[in-house]
Amino acid sequence: MLNEYRDILKSHDLSVTPVRIAVLQALKNHPHADVETIFSVVSESIATTSKQAIYNNLHTLVEHKLVREIKPKGQPSLYEFGTGDNHHHLVCRTCDKVMDTHCIASAPCLEPTDDHGFAVDEAEVIFWGICPACQSTRNVKGEKNG
Repeated sequence: MLNEYRDILKSHDLSVTPVRIAVLQALKNHPHADVETIFSVVSESIATTSKQAIYNNLHTLVEHKLVREIKPKGQPSLYEFGTGDNHHHLVCRTCDKVMDTHCIASAPCLEPTDDHGFAVDEAEVIFWGICPACQSTRNVKGEKNG
C-alpha cells in the first residue's frame, strides 16, 4: 500500500513525505475524518508531526485533487481519500454520521437551471436526515420518526 501512495503522490508531482503517506493511509482507514482524527492517527506513527503539518498537507492534497474536503454546515471540515468518483454525502442530524451516496447520472449529476456560461463539471450535495441507528433510538424513546 505504501508503494501505491508513493506512486500516487509522484504522479501528481508531489514530494513523497512520511506525513503525506500517513495522512493518505489515515484517510483510507478513516473516511470522512476531521483534522483532529487525522492528527491523532498520524501522530501514533509519527510522534513529531504537528497539527499545522496535517493542515498543510491536507491543503496540498485537496489542491491536487487527491483528497476531497467536505464542509457540512455547522461542523468542522471532513476529508476523504480520492476524488475521482461521482458521489455525495448523507449526514445524520443527530449523531453527525457521514455516509457516501452515489449519483444516478454521470458528473455533474445535478444541472443548474441557468449555468450563466459556466462550464460546470461538479456538483456538491449534502443530504441531511436521521440515520437508522438514531431513528431506532428515537422510536425506543417514544418519539416520532424524523
